[in-house]
Amino acid sequence: MLALAVLGFLAEEPLHAYELRRRISDLMGHARPVSDGALYPALNRLLKAGLLDRRAEESGTGPTRQVFTLTPSGREELLRRLAEPSEIEISDGSSFFTLLAFLGHLPEPAAQARVLRRRLDFLTTPASFFHEDGRPLRAADVTDRYRRGMLVMARAQSKAERDWLTSELAELDRS
Repeated sequence: MLALAVLGFLAEEPLHAYELRRRISDLMGHARPVSDGALYPALNRLLKAGLLDRRAEESGTGPTRQVFTLTPSGREELLRRLAEPSEIEISDGSSFFTLLAFLGHLPEPAAQARVLRRRLDFLTTPASFFHEDGRPLRAADVTDRYRRGMLVMARAQSKAERDWLTSELAELDRS
């Protein structure tokens, strides 16, 4: 998800590493903090793959800053990743939110809709944190108040997301 966030933010404008890390942390840092130890190796991998360019820029008040830009190959990779997300990018809520933050870069509404439909399909499949005899337990089936609370909150969040997805899909289908 870090690479996707880097590509997504750089598709919007060139950024120096400090600003890029701040934006990524704002987006996904509450669940997965972004350290320099994670960001710089990711940037170097993307540079080596030809997906980014780097240039030095005088800051005027301090040391020279490295500014990163997306290459045409980087833009192609971003669009490919947005159009063809992995299963974890669909099923994991934090990963999906990172994907969702940049989905608007896909130019075709039909391609955006395909991604949203995959998420909606995932959310409509019966699931639970807890199972009994191979079947998912509902909140009413759980006696532990905290586990029941987990299920109640997860169900409410899932319903809100399904409602939003349904609404967005209807709008995209009209496009």
